[in-house]
Amino acid sequence: MTAGIGAAIGAAGLIGSQPPASAAERRTRVQTIELGKVTITRVVEFSGPVGLTSRQFFPGSAPKLWQENENWLSPDFWNSSTDMVSSALQTWVLRSEGRTMLIDTGAGNDKYRPYAKQWQYMDTDFLRRLARAGVRPQDVDIVVNTHLHNDHVGWNTRREDRDWVPTFPNATYVIPKVEFDFWNPLGPVQPKYWQGNQNVWEDSVLPVHNAGLVKLWEDSHTLDGSLKLHLAPGHTPGSSVLRLESGREKALFTGDLLHTPLQLEHPKFNSCFEEDEKKALATRRRELEWAADNKALVLPAHLPGHGAAEVERDGSSFKIKEWAGFSRS
Repeated sequence: MTAGIGAAIGAAGLIGSQPPASAAERRTRVQTIELGKVTITRVVEFSGPVGLTSRQFFPGSAPKLWQENENWLSPDFWNSSTDMVSSALQTWVLRSEGRTMLIDTGAGNDKYRPYAKQWQYMDTDFLRRLARAGVRPQDVDIVVNTHLHNDHVGWNTRREDRDWVPTFPNATYVIPKVEFDFWNPLGPVQPKYWQGNQNVWEDSVLPVHNAGLVKLWEDSHTLDGSLKLHLAPGHTPGSSVLRLESGREKALFTGDLLHTPLQLEHPKFNSCFEEDEKKALATRRRELEWAADNKALVLPAHLPGHGAAEVERDGSSFKIKEWAGFSRS
């Protein structure tokens, strides 16, 4: 780990070695780190079990693998007695070159999700949490949707009377073009996950597009001198990752490249939500190789606990070197 990242993250050690934080502790412990000239704040919308066992969520993973790693997967990521996996919905707030950016916007409130009932008609204080992080909706300059699944675009919009309106009216919503086209119901392809994403286009994507706020990009897209988006297909055709490079510090915002930290060390199994399983495996390995070789902090969309980690090579695979210093969700 480079000196700057080490100073920003601190020596968190193994998650399993620390007792769960109380609600009071979670409110007071660190939620912001700095990498180079970029400030990263974690705003959690939800954290807990999501109604899927390890066998349901990760059909290709061996039960023995979970059991062998119980000492650090429990309690933050997996309950060994129920086999239930825990997950988080969180938005990464980046402040860079005078602008405020959001990486993914969670599930949102009031959304009708008949085939994704975990996220149906949610009623959270997410916007108040964002305000406590110093961000008002009108302050946001850029919203990055790493892909267009229901739990990454929900707060793109909010209900106003009978309409869905952009939550962040002054922002540019940055979306990969191939992803936008893939989920367009007028397009030629029916996604595998089309039921789970029912209504998402109409209530969370089309309103910001109709408002003229969407920027579609192809191949790669530079946000500023420290931040660049790259396509990372597999989970969906237009899934993307954001690479941060600021001075000696580097980070990788992976979206849904992985859903459990076990995939950081064992990247050869997928979640049940991949549109293209072979591409998902190849992309996960490619991006973890970049992260390990560049000593980059890996920030997935859905990890509870400390939420992020640095990895290093371990033979033909990887291992977790150090956890980030965010308070445990």
